[in-house]
Amino acid sequence: MHYRTFGTTGWNVSEIGFGAWAIGGDMWGPQSDEESLKALHRALDLGVNFIDTAQGYGKGHSEELIGKLLKERREDVYVATKVPPTPGSAWPAPENADARKWFPASYIIEQCHGSLKRLGRDHIDVYQFHTWATAFNVADEWFEAMSRLKEQGKIRAIGVSVPDTTPDNVIGSLALGKVDAVQVIYNIFEQYPRWNLFPVCQKLGTGVIVRVPFDEGSLTGRFTDATTFPEGDVRRHYFRGRNLKAVVRRVEAVRAYKDRVLPAMSMPELALRYALSHPAVSTVIPGIRNIRQAEANIAPGDGHPLPDAILAEMEQFEWRKDFWHVEVDE
Repeated sequence: MHYRTFGTTGWNVSEIGFGAWAIGGDMWGPQSDEESLKALHRALDLGVNFIDTAQGYGKGHSEELIGKLLKERREDVYVATKVPPTPGSAWPAPENADARKWFPASYIIEQCHGSLKRLGRDHIDVYQFHTWATAFNVADEWFEAMSRLKEQGKIRAIGVSVPDTTPDNVIGSLALGKVDAVQVIYNIFEQYPRWNLFPVCQKLGTGVIVRVPFDEGSLTGRFTDATTFPEGDVRRHYFRGRNLKAVVRRVEAVRAYKDRVLPAMSMPELALRYALSHPAVSTVIPGIRNIRQAEANIAPGDGHPLPDAILAEMEQFEWRKDFWHVEVDE
C-alpha cells in the first residue's frame, strides 16, 4: 500500500480507503454483517488505514460495524464520517439554502455525539457535512459548532462532501479557511473537479477524498442494456431507461480505448488508477462489500499513477451527466 499526506494534517493515509456505504444495509444488494466485518478486516490486513462512513449509511449501522472492527484491531485507523441534514431538508440542498435550517449548531453537536458512540471512539478524524450549498460558505453557526467540537478534541478536521453536480460550491469556505477536507465525485466520466476545485485544494493544502471512482459501478464494465437492479437498490433509479443505454455506450468506448493502449489492465483497475492519478487526491474510497472486492480494489494502491500521455488522451471521456436526480423514461 502506498500512503499520501492528507492535506495539512500531517496524516499519512492509504491512497485506497474503505468506502463503507454498502456495509450499512441492503442498499447495494443483500449484505450480511459477517461478510462486512471480514471485508473490513481484510482491508486493514492489506494496509488500508482510512475508512469513510456516515450516519446515513443504514441509520448508523455502518458506523456500528466500524466500531466493532476498531475494538478488535490495534492499528491506527483514520475514520471519516458525516452529519446528515436535518430530517425533512432537501437533499441535495438548494444553493440558497439556509445553513441554520439544514445544519443547526445544536444538531451538529448532537449528531457528532451519536457517531462517536456508535464508533466507540473519543474523536472523529474527519467530520463532514453530507451535503452543501453555496450559501453555507458565508454562514457562521455551522463553523462555530464545528470549531467548538475541534477545540474539545471530538473532531480533528472539518470536511464537506460536495454535491454530485456542483462540486465547486465549497470553494468559498476553502478560501476562508473554514474547511480542512473535501469529498468529491471524480472518475473517468466526472472529470470536472480537476479544472477548478483540485487546483484550489492543492494551493490551500486541502485534503481530497475521492468517491464514486467506478461511477456507481458502470466503469467496472459489467453492465449491459439489459441490466436491472432490485427494488431498494440505490442503482435502480440511476441505471435504467435511456440513462442506462447512454452509460453503457460510453463505457464501451472507454473499454475499446483500454483494450488498445492498456490491454492487460482491467476496467476496475483503470478506473481506480485514473482517480488516483491526480496529485490533489489524498485517498480514493471505492465501495467494498466483501473480501474479493477488498483485494481487487486495494491492489491498485501501489503508488503507480497512469502516465501523463494516457491521462491526456482520457480527457476525451469527460461527461458531465445531466441525469443524477432526474426521472427517466423506461
